[in-house]
Amino acid sequence: MNDEQAADPGLPAAARPDARQAGRRAATVTRVGALTRATGRQLYRAARSRPSRRLATTLAVVLVSLVGVVIGVLLGARTEVDIGPFRAEMAVTPAVDGGTTVSIPPLGSLHLDSHEGPVELSIRLGSLDQVRTLALIDDPTGITRASQTVVSDVTEGVLRLGVRTLAVSVLATLVLAALIFRDTRRVAWSGTLALLVTGGSLGLAALTLRPESIEEPRYEGLLVNAPAVVGDVQRIASNYNQYAEQLQHIVANVSRIYTTVSTLPVYESAEGTTRVLHVSDMHLNPTGWSVIRTVVEQFDIDVVIDTGDITDWGSEPEAAFVASIGLLEVPYVFIRGNHDSVRTQEAVAGQPNAIVLDNEVTTVGGLTIAGIGDPRFTPDKQTSPADGGLSKPAAEQVIGVGEQLAATIRAAGEPVDVALVHDPVSAGPLSGTCPLVLAGHVHNRQVRMLAQVPGQQPTLLLVEGSTGGAGLRGLEGEEPTPLAMSVLYFDAEQQLQAHDDIRVGGTGQAQVTLERHVVAGPEPDPDPSASPSTTPTPAQSTTPAPSPS
Repeated sequence: MNDEQAADPGLPAAARPDARQAGRRAATVTRVGALTRATGRQLYRAARSRPSRRLATTLAVVLVSLVGVVIGVLLGARTEVDIGPFRAEMAVTPAVDGGTTVSIPPLGSLHLDSHEGPVELSIRLGSLDQVRTLALIDDPTGITRASQTVVSDVTEGVLRLGVRTLAVSVLATLVLAALIFRDTRRVAWSGTLALLVTGGSLGLAALTLRPESIEEPRYEGLLVNAPAVVGDVQRIASNYNQYAEQLQHIVANVSRIYTTVSTLPVYESAEGTTRVLHVSDMHLNPTGWSVIRTVVEQFDIDVVIDTGDITDWGSEPEAAFVASIGLLEVPYVFIRGNHDSVRTQEAVAGQPNAIVLDNEVTTVGGLTIAGIGDPRFTPDKQTSPADGGLSKPAAEQVIGVGEQLAATIRAAGEPVDVALVHDPVSAGPLSGTCPLVLAGHVHNRQVRMLAQVPGQQPTLLLVEGSTGGAGLRGLEGEEPTPLAMSVLYFDAEQQLQAHDDIRVGGTGQAQVTLERHVVAGPEPDPDPSASPSTTPTPAQSTTPAPSPS
């Protein structure tokens, strides 16, 4: 017998460990299988338990109810109603911010921030009733009488629409639940939940109703129709809390447009009202002149105020661009911007209707206006950082012209109604010297109160966007910079009552937006850094603007 046989009388030694490992693996697989089967049985019992079934059923009922409400609203939440001479369609649609849209084809639409909640009210003025329209044309007082019933017409239509919305939402939910559940109890719960959701949404809209929103509509459509559709601002300001009267004015204005076949109606402005068109930063864009002429004619403008940067480089050939000023046939008040040279200022002054202010005070159209040109001449963009920031010496220079103009106003011996600066940074020292400061430069519209000086009158700052769409700079971004201008309305005491902010889609675009803002005296800026006794923050733009001038 050799050594291997003596060491392994039975099973070979190498085979015995493999057998033990195989046994352990088999035992492990058995235990895992048993555990898996036990877990499966527990999950099955849990899924079949009453709490789980109730939770699943509740979630299904909620989901079906919400889907049913949306389907019902989209398919049937609309009704037709007579509003004055119009056959109008009212509809409710799901929305995030609420609000009301009044569509007036082909003139455009009015958007009102009328309420909160997940529903939006849409009113579309459709065809005219032939009999009532002929009666309006034949009877000069017919439009007035028809507009007096508009509030009751709209109220009746909204109530009818609310009832219809509730009905179609519940009905759509019941049908959907019946198809899915085939259980009377679950169908009933779905219908009840749909009623609560729809009623709650409509109730929220009613509780948050803001009737005064009709005084500040946002108009979208053709520019020439804006004054007639929105209505005269002085009439709106004089009846600030009269929702019914404002609604009557709008319907009456639209009625006149639809019943006039030759031209748009010329509405009467309030006695003593002065209308000022504020433009800025034309930057050699000839399209700006076309829009300015249209606004001057359609809004019956008395004075045009330009807060600078009419050119881009201030060169001799560019001086011919200002010749369009003389075609406006209304006074044109101008201050120099940082892209305007002395030669540019002289070319503007050479226009028969132009008034150039450089640390001076004048009276135009009943308004006492003070203005000063920008102290810089920086046509090269490298000397005017794209982020709009200023070095300390440049900021002191810009603030300095504001201090100069403030001293001139105090020495004028008469109250100044409006002060003009090119850069808003110059406006700080003017706080308390006058009620209104106009500026431009940043290509971004801003409205805010300057920090009030104790014992002095509050001062409002209106910064205009670029009337020339920032010139070639307006094409640097993904979307063209819109052409911006504002119509300011002053009463007989030369106090600003409201302003219409007009935006024309950038170069190559034609969409026009008009937003009316009634001046209600906002609170002064609490930021002490904006005080005229300190250095204001040079960069004041609230949203990015492509390469400010």
